[in-house]
Amino acid sequence: MKKSTTGLLLGSALVVGLSGCASSASQSGDGASASSDRAWYQHPTVCGLAGGLIGGGIGYGTSGESDEDQGAAIGATAGATIGAMLCADTSPAPAEPAPRDTDGDGVIDANDECPGTPAGVAVDAVGCPLDSDNDGVPDYQDQCPGTPAGAEVNALGCEEDLVLRDVNFEFDSATLTMGAEQILADVAEKLRANENVRVRIEGHTDSVGSAAYNEQLSQERADSVADYLATQGVARDRMQTTGYGESQPVATNDTDAGRAENRRVELGEWE
Repeated sequence: MKKSTTGLLLGSALVVGLSGCASSASQSGDGASASSDRAWYQHPTVCGLAGGLIGGGIGYGTSGESDEDQGAAIGATAGATIGAMLCADTSPAPAEPAPRDTDGDGVIDANDECPGTPAGVAVDAVGCPLDSDNDGVPDYQDQCPGTPAGAEVNALGCEEDLVLRDVNFEFDSATLTMGAEQILADVAEKLRANENVRVRIEGHTDSVGSAAYNEQLSQERADSVADYLATQGVARDRMQTTGYGESQPVATNDTDAGRAENRRVELGEWE
């Protein structure tokens, strides 16, 4: 057989054989299979060897007698390159999954030391709720922000029972003023966030009027505060109310300022 005919046959074999490998490799890539799952004959190394052998044969068969070795070498190099390229895996690499932030606090799960933070709560760099006064009660639950460093606090974040400043009532009644409701709305928000804590709500009066009347009024005012907190989503069974009347003054009842200080509602932890 003439060398040119041999080259033509080998060239045809190169086109048919490597095209088949390339087609199979392309189909495997389209099926999103990993390179390790491809058939052995689809591997670029195998295709390169086959292409080198066929290309070398073509180069040898189509060259003259004086440059057979050079033709074979050039053909082998070209065939190996073409074969490896045809069988190369051109399927795109799988995309890396986007980092997750399950609780939506701006810190990805991999770095979040406090997973499950409630929506909207400000957090630090490691995903934990801010605790500005470092008392162990996070800001969004803390009824007494700004506690001095090292102070021992209760579950509300307070050193002692909290006097609800400016929680006032209409004259000689248990009806909350509008300003009092605004203050209690903030108290309720923190109690909802601190759902495992129960509270005591205690009413106090000055000494004007009879002791019996003042005790009844203070009880009604404590109940009025609890009722409002309940409308804001604080479960009623988390609250205990007591009216002490004039029996526990914190200032003198001989002055207007003292009497005003004695008329108060306090919030404490119900243990």
